[in-house]
Amino acid sequence: MSGYDFNDPSFLFLDILSLVERLHRRLLDVLKNHLEHIGKNDLNPVQALLLHNIGENEITAGELKTRGYYQGSNVSYNLKKLVEMGYLRHERAEHDGRAVRISLTDEGYKIRELMDNLYQRHLEELMQDDLISHDNLKDLRKNLRNLERFWSDKIHFGL
Repeated sequence: MSGYDFNDPSFLFLDILSLVERLHRRLLDVLKNHLEHIGKNDLNPVQALLLHNIGENEITAGELKTRGYYQGSNVSYNLKKLVEMGYLRHERAEHDGRAVRISLTDEGYKIRELMDNLYQRHLEELMQDDLISHDNLKDLRKNLRNLERFWSDKIHFGL
């Protein structure tokens, strides 16, 4: 016997936290394989995610950090590389000359579209194979959003 009580909320919560961490690493592995498969060896998975998360927005690096997507030095390095590679454009914000606004170039949009297609294909396969349903997706999203909101409140209002 493993000694774990699989019905214990503490066990379930810690297992979920580990799973979220592993899922993020798996996503990066999947993206790395896909980028290699399509011959986009100049991009790493984190950079591809950055492009996808920026999407249609014109945003600052600080806003990316505030939204909780990335850590400081990580985002700065990758944004600089993406500008150098031609996937992002950057320009000084009109209202604040210190802030740099970033947005996707046409090449950046191509990567975003490739990722959207990959995600859509994976979703279709998951649903087709009955691994997840529309209701499961809605419940999972709600629960993960609640956890995100809970932790955001802890950061902003104290533990």
